[in-house]
Order: sequence, then structure tokens, then C-alpha cells
Amino acid sequence: MQTKEVIGLDQQYYMKTFARFPIVLSHGAGMKVWDLEGREYLDFLAGIAVNVLGHNHPKLVEAISIQAAKLLHISNLFYSEPQARLAEKLVSLFGGGARVFMANSGAEANEGAIKLARKYAREQGSGKFEIITTWHSFHGRTLATLTATGQPKYQDGYGPLPGGFKYATYNELAAVEGLITEQTCAIMVEPIQGESGVHVGTPAYLRGLRELCDKHGMLLIFDEIQTGIGRTGKMFAFEQYGIKPDIMTLAKGLGGGVPTGAFLAREHVAAAFKPGDHGTTFGGNPLACAAALATLEAIEQEGLLENARHTGAYFKEKLQELQQKHNCITEVRGTGLILGLQLNRPGRPLVEAALQQGAIINCAGNGDVLRFVPPLIVRKQDVDALVGLLDKVLK
Repeated sequence: MQTKEVIGLDQQYYMKTFARFPIVLSHGAGMKVWDLEGREYLDFLAGIAVNVLGHNHPKLVEAISIQAAKLLHISNLFYSEPQARLAEKLVSLFGGGARVFMANSGAEANEGAIKLARKYAREQGSGKFEIITTWHSFHGRTLATLTATGQPKYQDGYGPLPGGFKYATYNELAAVEGLITEQTCAIMVEPIQGESGVHVGTPAYLRGLRELCDKHGMLLIFDEIQTGIGRTGKMFAFEQYGIKPDIMTLAKGLGGGVPTGAFLAREHVAAAFKPGDHGTTFGGNPLACAAALATLEAIEQEGLLENARHTGAYFKEKLQELQQKHNCITEVRGTGLILGLQLNRPGRPLVEAALQQGAIINCAGNGDVLRFVPPLIVRKQDVDALVGLLDKVLK
């Protein structure tokens, strides 16, 4: 099909929920994708932090192909080897002493975390139900995760929303402490707020949250949908801070591009779920689990965590050099391969200009932050190419 035909079909039949660019991407390899006209693009968005191995990675393609020839789906009424192996792998990476539940997406993983936190509180006989999240957070698009998201612009038009959520200012420990009541069962936080513009949680703040939870008998939930699976240079962002959450949620990069999510909980917390308390039809299916296993193995075998740290640090330095040249850049934020450029003007025109020049990036925050979440395979020469292109666009 031609580009106009595809766009025409989409505009006629698909719900108008996305502000799409007028491009039809057809295939990819490594750091690059191509459209139907054969134009090449350097991909620094990675499907919004999803394609951690880049495009068409041979190990991921092979794993999917082999599993597809065996079983795609069997339901969770039966055991499957890929699911059991992935559960073992994730718990091992978490540091042991935990159990995992497989979902289909980040929103589902966060829904499960919310349910488990409240069920655990009920099992403890406390009846606590309130969860403290933060302003400018983003936890998903379902009604509960939308309510957990501290951004009214996403909630508008969907009321009445579920109760039981409070919002504190991010990186302000006193603001969180001031919201704690006898009904508070958990604190839910992103180690780095990605969607709102790459705001990094400070060590003092995140460690302080751990201390508050221990002091008041609450659970600490880390939403690592965007920061997990190597994005910060560690497999999970919590490893950067010397603390461990009671519940952690994952998605995006977990399947390397195949939709999958998960949440892990410490053994005593996970024990609150009994058979029938939670479930899923598609979550943890053999295909998604095989893809996730291949993704995790490739990250480890190919040294992609180290690459995320080193190339991420190089990328940040280059962005800071760019800041010195262009007054419209007011701050460079982030760590590893989740970085943001704060602008003093709208970023959408720059995103469109970069696309015309052959690079895929996007806006976050209030539309004034350029966010970069490239595949973990990105190299310094890719960074140089993008920064050179941005320099040209900014001029």
C-alpha cells in the first residue's frame, strides 16, 4: 500500500486518539527505521522506551520465531516453561525473596500493584487503602492508574474517578510525610518521572520514602515502567539508590517490542494474593515470555547495561555542550539513556524539523521538553549524528 492509502484507512476507521505524524514506518534494523517511501530515520524514541534491543535484533527475532512455532497462547490454567523461566529470571534480577505476576502492559502492572497493596493492608487487618503518588506522575490510562497519575489534564472528562489517592510534590519528602494518615497503605513513585519531562528522583528523596514506609508500616511501590530494563544503566533504577521497593512494576522494554508487563512483590506482600484474587487472560503467554527472556539475556550478554551508562554519560555531555550554544535550552536532565532537554519554547516544531532531517525524537512534559530514550544498543556515533542534527535544527 502507498502512504496516502494507509493514512486514509486509519483516518476513516481508527479512533482519533493519537496525533500522528504523516509517515508510515515499514521496517527497521538496529538504530534505524524506514518508511514506505524508503526514507531512513535514526530512532532515538525506540517506540517510547520499548525497543531496548533496537529493531530486528536477531536473538529476539529467533526466540519469537521458535516460540511461535510451538505455542502462542495456552491460558494461565496451565504451566508453561517460558513463563516459569521468566519468573525465575526476574526474581533473580530483583535480588530474590519475591514473586512475580505477568501482565500485558504498564497500566495493567500498575493496576495489579495497586490491588496488591490494598489487599495486603486488608490481610494485615488494618483496612488501610490510601495511596500517595506525586504531582506530574504518570502511571497509566485505566481508571485507577489514571487517578494515580497526578496530572489533571489526563483525568479531565473521566469522572467520577476512584477514590483513595493523594498527590505530593515530587522530590519533597516533607510534602509526602504531611499526607500520611492512618489510612495510608502505600507510596507509589517513579524513580524518574519520564512522561512529565525526565525529572530525576534524588537519592535523599527516594531513600527517605523507604524510611517513611518502614516507619509507618506502608508499602513502597516503584513504577519502573520506563526506567526498568536497563534504561538508567542498571537493570532496575532502584539499584542506583541502595534501597529496594516492596512492589516494582515493569513493562515497555521488558519484551523488547512484544507487549508485556509484570509486577514483582516481596514474598510476604505477594502472599496476600490467593488463587482467584487476580488474573489475566493474555498476560504471561509463552510468546511474550520467550521474547522477554531473549531481551534480558541479550542485555546481559552484549554488555548493554554498561553501554547505557557510558554512552548515556557521553550523550548527556554532548547535550550540555549543545546547551552552551543555544539559549533556548535551559536545562539538561536525566541519567543513562533517559535524557531530556528543557526548552523555553514549544518543542513540537523541533520534533517535526528533526523528523524531516531523519531523526525520531519526541516531546514530554508540557510540550517543552525533548525526551530521548533510544535503544540500549546506541553508540557514540549515533549520538554524534543526532546532536549534529539537533544543532542544525536549533539554528
